[in-house]
Amino acid sequence: MRARIATTVIVAASLLLATTGCSFFAPQSTLKRYDPSDGVGAAVGQVKVRNALLLTSDGQLASFLVSFINDSPKPVDVLVQYDGTTADGTRGKVDTRIQLTAGEVKTFGSSTTPQLIFTGINTNAGSLLPVFVQYGTLTGEQLLVPVLDGSLDEYSTLLPTPLPTTTPSANPSVVPVPSPTATTAP
Repeated sequence: MRARIATTVIVAASLLLATTGCSFFAPQSTLKRYDPSDGVGAAVGQVKVRNALLLTSDGQLASFLVSFINDSPKPVDVLVQYDGTTADGTRGKVDTRIQLTAGEVKTFGSSTTPQLIFTGINTNAGSLLPVFVQYGTLTGEQLLVPVLDGSLDEYSTLLPTPLPTTTPSANPSVVPVPSPTATTAP
């Protein structure tokens, strides 16, 4: 009788372990962090970067689509840095500062928000561009941001708009004033 009970317990335990063993020993996919969209994300202290991606049509000018979330009770000044063409036309690190108030969510690049334009990225669609994000004295995060083109319908209207250029008008509104000339007294 005892042998039969012991055998039943062993068979039941073996059956239980065999049917649920995967959840005991295999890693669970639901516990792995992932980005559920085309973009990437990170957290720097209490600032979260969500769904960061770049859209370009020529590999030089790109629109940075991203959301910044400040979970801090204080305002922060976020640094976004990439390799590109600086304002004076040279190649190097390009810095952009984004002010976030306490608890603010700021989004760039959607159809209803301003664009954050990266210039001179020299990166074609299908590549990854390193973008560094940091604020205060905290250690920053380097994101490998995917570079996409506008071939998908949801991105076709979000490509970067060219930066405005000024052209001289044919009829300037400023009239030159003649400078005084020296006259000789009689």
